[in-house]
Amino acid sequence: MTSTVNIKPFGIESLRLVASGETEPVIEVVPGQIITRTRLEKVRIIDGLVVPDIERDILKLVLVERHKASGNIGLGLVTGFGLKRGALASSIAHDSHNIVAVGVDDEDIFTAVKEIERLGGGLVAAAGGRILASLALPIAGMLSDQPLEEVVGKLKELEQVAAGLGTGLSSPFSTLSFMALPVIPELRLTDLGLVDVVKFSLMK
Repeated sequence: MTSTVNIKPFGIESLRLVASGETEPVIEVVPGQIITRTRLEKVRIIDGLVVPDIERDILKLVLVERHKASGNIGLGLVTGFGLKRGALASSIAHDSHNIVAVGVDDEDIFTAVKEIERLGGGLVAAAGGRILASLALPIAGMLSDQPLEEVVGKLKELEQVAAGLGTGLSSPFSTLSFMALPVIPELRLTDLGLVDVVKFSLMK
């Protein structure tokens, strides 16, 4: 129960999103709801790679399989988090509870994911290549073994840090946890890639 984060070693290059064209599907967050919408947006491309567009709030979304060390990493784009810098990551990601992360650059996303691996599960905020705040969740990657007051305090700190990074969402980590739920419309990210929930199929 306390050794459930099993990630196949990977490098930051595994987070590169190769452009398939000038436009890409983007998951749109609906504030206050767990549904999402599908958008097709013209994306920012540098050297054949899709990169986050902070001005238009198109950020990178990453899903790392963490149960069987399969090496599966899903990559996509999301709008609605509003981050201006840094990354957020969580090992609570309904329903499979892999590691999900959103961020403005690969370095901070990588830093956040690796910290969750070190903690054995948890919630993390990173920026500038360093960890700004974290909450360890070592029991199944979803539960803490610390007193309630300490857990609440660390969660509040995480949400304050996330707000400082630019998000306007009231519960950014809760919102992030539902980005990987491939049974509620319209568009989600799994370790196998984007899922069109309306068609119930992987997007190619």
